[in-house]
Order: sequence, then C-alpha cells, then structure tokens
Amino acid sequence: MGNSDSKLHFRKAVIQLTTKTQPVEASEDVFWDQFWTDVNLTAQDIFTLVPAAEIRAVREESPSNLATLCYKAVERLVLNADSGCVCERDRQAVLSCTRLLTRILPYIFEDPDWRGFFWSTVPKVGKSLDEGDDGSTRPLAESLLTAISDLLFCPDFTVESHSRTSADGPCDIQSIDSCEFIWEAGVGFAQTPPLNHTHDSNRAGGLKLFFTCFSEEMYQSPSDTHIPNPWVSFFSSGENRHALPLFTSLLNVVCAYDPVGYGIPYNHLMFSDQRGVLAELALQTLIVSLDISKAQLEYQIFPRDMFQATRGENLFVNYLSRIHREEDFHFILREIGRLLNNPLLQTYLPHSCKKITFHQELLVLLWKLCDLNKKFLFYVLKSSDVLDILVPILFYLSDCRANQSCVGLVHIGVFILLLLSGERNFGVRLNKPYSVRVPMDISVFAGTHADLLIVVFHKIITSGHQRLQPLYDCMLTIIVNVSPYLKSLSMVAANKLLHLLEVFSSPWFLFCSPVNHHLVFFLLEVFNNIIQYQFDGNFNLVYGIIRKRNLFHQLANLPTDVNSIQKALQKKRSSNSTHNAVFMETNNPYNTACSEGPYKTTPVQTGTLNASLKAMPRIDKLTETSQVSEDGATLLLQQSDSTHSQSDHSSETQDTRESIFLSKTLVLSWKSKLPLQTIMRLLQVLVPQVEKICIDKGLTDESEILKFLQHGTLVGLLPVPHPILIRKYQANEGTALWFRTYMWGIIYLRYVDPPVWYDTDVKLFEIQRI
Repeated sequence: MGNSDSKLHFRKAVIQLTTKTQPVEASEDVFWDQFWTDVNLTAQDIFTLVPAAEIRAVREESPSNLATLCYKAVERLVLNADSGCVCERDRQAVLSCTRLLTRILPYIFEDPDWRGFFWSTVPKVGKSLDEGDDGSTRPLAESLLTAISDLLFCPDFTVESHSRTSADGPCDIQSIDSCEFIWEAGVGFAQTPPLNHTHDSNRAGGLKLFFTCFSEEMYQSPSDTHIPNPWVSFFSSGENRHALPLFTSLLNVVCAYDPVGYGIPYNHLMFSDQRGVLAELALQTLIVSLDISKAQLEYQIFPRDMFQATRGENLFVNYLSRIHREEDFHFILREIGRLLNNPLLQTYLPHSCKKITFHQELLVLLWKLCDLNKKFLFYVLKSSDVLDILVPILFYLSDCRANQSCVGLVHIGVFILLLLSGERNFGVRLNKPYSVRVPMDISVFAGTHADLLIVVFHKIITSGHQRLQPLYDCMLTIIVNVSPYLKSLSMVAANKLLHLLEVFSSPWFLFCSPVNHHLVFFLLEVFNNIIQYQFDGNFNLVYGIIRKRNLFHQLANLPTDVNSIQKALQKKRSSNSTHNAVFMETNNPYNTACSEGPYKTTPVQTGTLNASLKAMPRIDKLTETSQVSEDGATLLLQQSDSTHSQSDHSSETQDTRESIFLSKTLVLSWKSKLPLQTIMRLLQVLVPQVEKICIDKGLTDESEILKFLQHGTLVGLLPVPHPILIRKYQANEGTALWFRTYMWGIIYLRYVDPPVWYDTDVKLFEIQRI
C-alpha cells in the first residue's frame, strides 16, 4: 500500500472510531486491524492523523471504544512479541501500535477518571498471559511493559540474530537470554554489535513508548509524587526479566555515542544520525528509571543479600550503585566527560561539527552516578579527570546565567559542584593550572581551576538572572568547602571575592532580608580558611584584604540604631530589586579589566516555552556540617549554627516600625558572631609593615608589595586555627521533588515535534511562554 493510500485508509479508520456512537466489540478484528495492519506511517503521520480533539472526544463520548483500542493495541504487541516478529508485516504492526499508543496515552493520563485504567485487570492477552494457575489476569500496563521489553531484544527486529537462533528458524523469544543481546559494548559487556540503523530506529520507538508510559507522573500534582510511579516500579523490578540487559544497554549506548564520528565536516547535515536519536532516548529513559524518593532509597540500601530482589526494589538503582570495576568507572567518566565537552568544541568551519543537545540529561545522569554510587564519586575525585567535568559545567553556568529558560540547567550544575565540594580531593584538584581556554565571557586571568570557579560564580551572581538568587548561598558554600585547600588564588579571583563581600556587606542589603547576612558569614569563612591554612601562597588575597581593609572595619562597626536601619530600608525600597546596579563593578578602580572576546551568552528567544521549577530548600536543609580532623576524618556536627538560624519574619509583610524593630533584633543577634578576629589580627600585624616599607623604600609599584607579602609569615601571630567545617549535600525530599520536576520539564520541552505532551493538562509543573 502506498504511503498516501495508507494515510487515507488510516484516517478513515480514525473517523469511523470517532463517529461511532455504539461500542465496537473487541472481537471485531477486521475493524481494529485497520489501525495497525498494513499501515506504513511515520510517528509524525500518526500524530497528524489522530488529532488531540478527536482523542478527547472519543474519551468523553465513547470511552468503551477508546478502552478497546488500547486493549487491542497491547494485545497485538503481546502476540507479536510472543511470535518473535517473524515477518515484515508483524514488525510494521508493532511500530504502528507503538506510535499509536504513544499518541493516545497522554490524553488518558490527563483525565483523573482514566488514571487507573491500565492498572485494572482485563481479559487475557496473548499466550504469555495464560500461565497463571488460577486463571487470573494481569494489569494491561504490565502486559504492555513486558511486551515492549521483549521486543527490544527481538532478533532481526531490534537486535542482530545470532547464528544459532536463526539456523532452525524463529526461536521462542521467551527462551532467549537477552544478556547476550546487549546493544553496545561497555559496562558488563565486551562485544561491539554491528551498527544497524533500522534496529536503532525500532529501539527508539519502544523507548519513546516506555517513557510515555512513565509520564503519567506529569499529570499528578507535586504533592502526590511521593507515591512511587507504578510504571517505573514494574519496569525496574525483578518482574521485568530484561531489567539488567536494559539497564546495561541504555547506559552503554549513551556513553559510547560519538556525535563527531570520523570528523568529516558537516556530515551530520548530510546523513541522519539514528544512533544519536537512540542515545538521547536511552538517556531519558535511564534517568527517569533511576528516579527514586529518599524513603525508597533508604529502603534499598538496607543491607541484605545482593541477589535478593523484592517487588518494590528498583533494580536500576541497585545496578547503578553496585558498579565497582575501575575499568567501568574509567569508561563512564571518560565518555560522559567527552560528551559534556562536545558543545565546547571549536572548529575553523562554523557549525561543521555536530553538537549534542542532551547535556542537561547528561548532568542529571552524572548527578545520579555521584549520588547513588559513592565508589564512583571517589573515583572521579581520585585524579584530575574531575576537571574534565568541571570545565564544561562552568561553561554551561556562564553561558546560561542570563537566560530565563535555562535556570534549571544552572541549578543542576551548582548542585553537582556542591556534591563534589563535600570531598577534600575536589578542593585539592582545583589547584591544577587552568590552561585549556574555552569560550566564556569572563575576565582573562592566569591561574588555576579554582580561579575559574570563583570568576564564573562571581559572574553569575553579578550578571545572572534574578531567579538565580536562591543559588547564591549554594555557590558560596562550594567556595567555603574548597577554600582550606586553595594554595594560590590569582589577583583576579581575589578581587572577585572581595567585590562580593563589598556588595553583600552593604547596610541596605544586610537589613533588607533576615537571611542576607549568611552570605557575609560564608565569605568571611572563606577568607579565614585561606589565611589559617593556606597563607603562604595566597599573597594576592592578603594584599586585597589589606587594600580593602575598610570593608572589615565597617562590618565590625555596623550601625544597629533605628535611624541607620530606616535609611537602609528606604534605599532598598527606592531600588527595583536586590539584584540591580549595586552588583556592577564600574566604580571599582581595582577591578581587573574584563577582556571578553566576541563570545556572548545565549539570548532567550521570544516565544520560548519554559517549564516551571519547584522551590529549592535552603542551604541548611541541603547540607549537613562535618568537622575535618587532623587525620582527614570527618565528624558529623549538629546543626546548631546560630548564624544560619531560620526566621519567618519578612519586612515586606509588616509595617515600617515593626520591620525596623525586627531588623534591629536580628542584626544584634548575629553581629557579635561575625568571625572577624583572624582578619583583624592579620590587618593589625601587616598593615603597619606594608605602610612602613612603602614609606621607607618609596614604593608605588604593587608588585614589590606582593613580593614582600609573598615572603612574609604570620606564624604564631594569628589566633589558634579554627576547625575546618565542610557542608556536605544530604538527600532530602525537597531536592528529590525538584529533580523530578526538572527532569520531566526537560523531556516535555524536548518533544514538541511531534508533540507528545504539548497542550495536555500536565500538573507536575507549569508551561510558560517567555
């Protein structure tokens, strides 16, 4: 049947379905076969020929017909999976059923009355469901997931047929060991199967149907998402006999994907890249399957026999957490780093090299790997390979800082760095010189990766989107965590830190919010850590502190009288927001000139769709504080830091007099706790020495002063070193919900052509047009 005839035939079948007022019996195979037998249509064709309005009309006016359509489509998939898709006609029927269900499912999920339809028992479907001793049936959802899983390892349809399986004709698909048919070499599998674009395309259709099934979660409000997703639960459980080969196939396909290939310019414009499509779908299926609540995770890590799987256990999380071979770690880290660096590639011919677009999903996978597998986290931090991850993350943060549609990307990048910064080795690795330049519009500097981190964070804070303000304390916490190990900051990075202190210590900023003083405490902790533990190499920072000594004296003498607070609050009200011209550095004569090249951040396009994000918990809810002992061990401390106590008071919700009184009370509660002793002692010792050498030698060149400070010492002159405090990320339901909404928001926005979920009534997040 020609393509045009196929479209006409299929469209007539859809019209018949939407216009029938009486139920069509499931036994009328002639009618139902019109939707998948001898139908040769692409996914785009089916989405066009089955309009959203008609799906909703059938759902409301002929619900039994819609139910029967779903049942018959699943039945066809089960029957063809059992038979092994021995002919081209069966394979085309599978593709048609897969695409049709992908089109219909979101409209079933959006209606609460249909929510449990796929989990209700139905008449027996296919021979594989006749195995129960009591003749009971299984939910339609389980039949669907089992059939698609079988089909993803079906010889000559989605995998290469081994010689022994094809010699005697088609074999029983239930007897196949799918671990022999893993899609790509890598973790747990050494053989490299031949590349087959048709198989990749067929796999892609199955994976798209998988996470369309999983997307039922998008139609639940955030308050309901603590309930495990039943689709994911079954798919990743021991009841799916393909769980291990599926997990391995998805992970290996992602890691082994090479968008550059042989490096032929513009090859991606001349040839379709079906493996790239599959890699993206595999990555999305993988991260959705790894989504798990804090309570579920705590249950899974409870010690028991590693081979004992319970129905409620997510085997994908189990497998990921148990990867332990160094060669596997090396493979995963090397390939994820290569893919993350792909958008940074510079070529002489513009746009001649393919750039991946699924870097956000890659960052989610990296987060899952580091969070769920501590051995992998320690491996990442064991060598400087972690810097191959750090640089692209900082590139994404800098590139997206002003783009409202990329706020989630900045969040995930900061969270990964927060997780890494909780380990000492990360701070140590940052001392490696930064020599490979990537296109970022930041100040030019000669220094280390630590300098790069600080310069990028400063850029985000001073010129990023307003919606990034909740990340300020996260970014400063990262700098605090690594500061005891930073051997030598550049002058540029030192000036950036001092500029942040200048901004955050201004009276109007400190008084306008009951939590703003936390930022000052973080910065003072950074300075104290460097002075106490890395004084010898940080003469640039010491010189900056001496030059900006008035900042510290002003903090020590911060006024707390009513008149001063009132003036500061009036200044705040006269400005548009806390994120305004106060961050600009044009009035700072000591600021290093910003020598950006022609590279600019990515502007947001008018009309861009954006998915809303849940609010993140505050930093004290995201982290737990540990004290580092002399032998390097960490001791968990109680969260009793008064400087980070929470307050529900808001100056915007009370009258001026009460607001000023509360501000005064709050300021008095933390001002006396400002950790200024070490810095004041440094100034007390060094300022007279610097002034004397300048007068005696008539110095006007700061290089001579830096040389003096470089050879200076404060041994025995500073207070007893304070213990190093590290704030480590801790799993919580707030971040679990944030990741869930962020992940589904990415997937929703990725598939608008054809529009899998577009214009359906999702409730997990809101879709905004920027």
